[in-house]
Amino acid sequence: MLNAIKKNGLTLAIFACASTGLVALTQFLTKDQIQYQQQAQLAATLNQVIPKDLHDNELAQACTWVSSPLLGSSEPQHAYVATLAGQPAAIAVESIAPDGYNGAIKIIVGIDNQGTVLATRVLSHQETPGLGDKIDLRISDWILSFSGKTITEQNQAQWAVKKDGGMFDSFTGATITPRAVVHAVKNTATFINDNRSTIYQQTLGCEE
Repeated sequence: MLNAIKKNGLTLAIFACASTGLVALTQFLTKDQIQYQQQAQLAATLNQVIPKDLHDNELAQACTWVSSPLLGSSEPQHAYVATLAGQPAAIAVESIAPDGYNGAIKIIVGIDNQGTVLATRVLSHQETPGLGDKIDLRISDWILSFSGKTITEQNQAQWAVKKDGGMFDSFTGATITPRAVVHAVKNTATFINDNRSTIYQQTLGCEE
């Protein structure tokens, strides 16, 4: 009986070690591929929020850190500086909408030197499928409504969903999600417009 228990224990230990080794090997073999896919996705997103005709540099490499309560987090966020013929042309900044219906919503906003929102994209969210997930471009084109908008002293109140007297649509049965994103985009755009010169002067490099 004791020998059988020892034999079974040894067998389990061998299987456990083999499984652990297989997982480690798989992780090692796929690490570079995963990193490549992440970088490719980042580059594609950056080229969506800052059009290619506004930059001739590699946006993913032109990264710096920025911090502000306006960005929805106490943690530093990524900012990407677009240059054209060596001159700064636009900035894309990641930020957080902390008040989504199901938690934080991560976005990125691109703005040119005139303060015009070039584009906005949602990077991650946990919003309800069929309702709040309409902020995702794969689900609907709602997120495109920010393109071409500017923030001025005169239109501050318009930066809200229509239910709150603003200019942005909300979703049937889901007002919290678009309200959170509109607020985050407004705050991010305000931060960029107030800190553009400082960001342009920062040293580039976002090594984690």
